[in-house]
Amino acid sequence: MATIVGAATALSASKSFDSRKLHLPSRGSLSVSERKGSFLVVRSDGSVVHKAHRAQKLITNAVATKADSSAASTASKPGHELLLFEALREGLEEEMDRDPTVCVMGEDVGHYGGSYKVTKGLATKYGDLRVLDTPIAENSFTGMGIGAAMTGLRPIVEGMNMGFLLLAFNQISNNCGMLHYTSGGQFKIPIVIRGPGGVGRQLGAEHSQRLESYFQSIPGIQMVACSTPYNAKGLMKAAIRSENPVILFEHVLLYNLKERIPDEEYVCSLEEAEMVRPGEHVTILTYSRMRYHVMQAAKTLVNKGYDPEVIDIRSLKPFDLHTIGNSVKKTHRVLIVEECMRTGGIGASLTAAITENFNDYLDAPIICLSSQDVPTPYAGTLEEWTVVQPAQIVTAVEQLCQ
Repeated sequence: MATIVGAATALSASKSFDSRKLHLPSRGSLSVSERKGSFLVVRSDGSVVHKAHRAQKLITNAVATKADSSAASTASKPGHELLLFEALREGLEEEMDRDPTVCVMGEDVGHYGGSYKVTKGLATKYGDLRVLDTPIAENSFTGMGIGAAMTGLRPIVEGMNMGFLLLAFNQISNNCGMLHYTSGGQFKIPIVIRGPGGVGRQLGAEHSQRLESYFQSIPGIQMVACSTPYNAKGLMKAAIRSENPVILFEHVLLYNLKERIPDEEYVCSLEEAEMVRPGEHVTILTYSRMRYHVMQAAKTLVNKGYDPEVIDIRSLKPFDLHTIGNSVKKTHRVLIVEECMRTGGIGASLTAAITENFNDYLDAPIICLSSQDVPTPYAGTLEEWTVVQPAQIVTAVEQLCQ
């Protein structure tokens, strides 16, 4: 698993389908590379360990977790190390080189290089028209980006903080998500809306927003959340190339996460989850920063004799019910760990989707660990109380596997 540097260390579809038609993939079958058009599509790289019968015995002599398959797959290959924010910039720069219609707009994205330096140096290289500094007017420049997408450009709109995009909610909802439909297909909106969010280090309530639950109900919009430098770059490139509006969620505490990524070009799927750790006893579904809390808890769980399967869902809308369903059919127990709010959050939607499609395979009720439904306190100790911690994950798995 990629290591967190510095401060970050401490811590669907519209139609249902018949889940009985799902088949467990054989070992290694989730590692697939195929060509679509002229670019490479790299899906989640992770082997799925599976058996025909239900796992009953706990592992009694386990002493360490299994390797993070995504990190293991890239560490053994030639490549280069990047921090997550650098991986985002590299993906953005490659797409701007490849396609002259790709442009960037937002507050301080130009010569300042962005609040977290994702766009550093791009204004010098591409000029002020392709990397456009905007006034502090989210509703206006988001609408301008949507209009640019309608005329054939591929804009990337940065919200300096995801909480600020609430000021552009009307543009994102009524225009970005709906104009393709309301125009009878005359317009496409190939726009990427991205920026930092999540609970940071004492950033206060207004700067600790998790807007996944706000945007998930908007028809016509895709949502993805990056968690490693590898998938940050791959999802950025895929989002830019998509004909649909995509919201890319980045976490403020993951920008300094470092990982080795391939030198060759790759693009991640916008609709596919990532198998982080194959296991037998319980399926843990998570995304973004909580991936690292889950993997921290997994070390304790394995030493206690449990074998958790960890999946980074990545695609928040739509869910990858194929990968999730195969895991549920194997482990028969589900734990959801998220940083989003409990009421109306991603976990609530995921619980509903699993119950609707895979209820017959569950041996225990789904447990969802979410942030408390309170404004995030400024005080550091209180802030930690509002967010799921590894010890809670360990307790929840023990409860599920009783």
